[in-house]
Amino acid sequence: MKITMLQPNPVIGDLPGNIEHLLEAWERAFKNGSDLVVTSELYITGYPPRDFLERPWFINNCQQVLDELVQISTRYPDTGLITGVPLPGGRGGRLYNAAVLIYRGELVFKQYKSLLPVYDVFDETRYFETAPTIAPICFKGEILGISICEDAWNNSQLWPRERLYEIDPIDTLAGQGATLLINISASPFNAGKENIRFQIMKNHAQKHQLPFIYVNQVGGNDELLFDGGSMFINRNGQPVTVFPSFHEHEEMVDTSGENQTCEYVAKDEIETIYMALVTGIKDYLHKCGFSSAVVGLSGGIDSAVTCSLACAALGSQNVQAIAMPSPYSSPQSTDDARLLSSNLGMEYKVISITNIYEAYAHSLQPYLPVSESDPELTLENIQARIRGNLLMAFSNQEGSMVLSTGNKSEMAVGYCTLYGDMSGGLSVLADVSKTTVYRLADYINRQYEIIPHSIIIRPPSAELKPGQLDQDALPPYDILDAILNLYVEKALSPREITARGYDANTVLWVCRAVDRNEYKRKQAAPGLRISSKAFGTGRRMPIAARQAYGIKKHSPWNTRI
Repeated sequence: MKITMLQPNPVIGDLPGNIEHLLEAWERAFKNGSDLVVTSELYITGYPPRDFLERPWFINNCQQVLDELVQISTRYPDTGLITGVPLPGGRGGRLYNAAVLIYRGELVFKQYKSLLPVYDVFDETRYFETAPTIAPICFKGEILGISICEDAWNNSQLWPRERLYEIDPIDTLAGQGATLLINISASPFNAGKENIRFQIMKNHAQKHQLPFIYVNQVGGNDELLFDGGSMFINRNGQPVTVFPSFHEHEEMVDTSGENQTCEYVAKDEIETIYMALVTGIKDYLHKCGFSSAVVGLSGGIDSAVTCSLACAALGSQNVQAIAMPSPYSSPQSTDDARLLSSNLGMEYKVISITNIYEAYAHSLQPYLPVSESDPELTLENIQARIRGNLLMAFSNQEGSMVLSTGNKSEMAVGYCTLYGDMSGGLSVLADVSKTTVYRLADYINRQYEIIPHSIIIRPPSAELKPGQLDQDALPPYDILDAILNLYVEKALSPREITARGYDANTVLWVCRAVDRNEYKRKQAAPGLRISSKAFGTGRRMPIAARQAYGIKKHSPWNTRI
């Protein structure tokens, strides 16, 4: 069977636009003699449609689109279509996450999703009902075993101790005589996941001695990034084709007979993170109706990496950098910012905030005298908020989106200022640890120097007071990031982290700082997700809460950040 695999980048809710791209691909497939076109999970709506699914008129529109596709299929009498759409029919009017097979003017078959994930960013039981049955379908001499995303992820050989579900739909389909396995998917990216995904699909093919078609969504939808990586694996578990990551792609494969195989080569992790962030910036802005960005360029590593990513995503002509030196900004920072802008070809402006800052301080002095216990914090934060206001002025005037530049390490412990450096429409590095920011800088400079070396080697500093360094308020970043990984992503307790050899004082301070600053992160811009546990949709912690750690130690670090 000749199958056209369509790795798409749908826009959530844009039914007409998504269908237009689908029809173009369907016509090409028909002209090329393809027997079947296969798209991704919930392609018609884009994934994840979230609470669009709770609007009856939206579901009615989906049904109308499906009816149109059934009628249109008569134009392509030799080419069927498998695509994803939400369908009513569950208990109490609930929906099914459906894969439908359309052919010659008929809706030939519907297979509903059996395994509905509710962990991390997923909340599918909020909207969908579990499939009541699992069955293959005969089509053009093959018996198709159609499944949807999570249905392929409960493999007992790969997850012998961590299986989340009692059934394996792929086992069921193979046991019922399927001759070709097809999985339509919308599997979000996180670093390292592509290798796991490949092994899962390969294992299914080897285990059942059946060819496996896997089609995944690509692109950015809000904070979620999708890397594609669609593949066709032959019955021996050998890859015949693996689609490129983070790019739309369309390719016809022949599932019959001998296939010329290819080698699966996993990309370097930092390369995939770079590609994910570039894709996330580009799609978030364009899908939200923006074509340009403005970034506060401090001369530090975070804003340098953010500007570099933005230029790669949008083109340097569509990125404007604003340097806003204060009385405490070093000449080196301004020089580095100017050199970076020149290297990237960005528009670059310098606006001193000294006069504005002094006016603030003078106006507030009678009412908010500097505290003896913490004489500088208020004035430090005022500088950050002045910069946020200036950036938003450019956003209002020019219709550009402000990209905030804070990294995950800072966001985690609250080393950031509400309505200041947290201002923006998208937080590019919100899920990128400080140590990974440095890895990204090295990757950006892999061919020639874009980010000046002096930015990379200088000790990080907010430059909000004389001689300020991040290390004065925070643990060393390598230690901080290791503890954050264990506490935020691995969900270990402070006691368990300390048992791994970390200083108890430091561990307790980090954990308390994470919990104490939940209220800040609730007000942050959406952040692009690249890890297995990002702040945002996939992490739902209470704000007004207390944690009983079971450890009482004195904190060596500043508690007001």
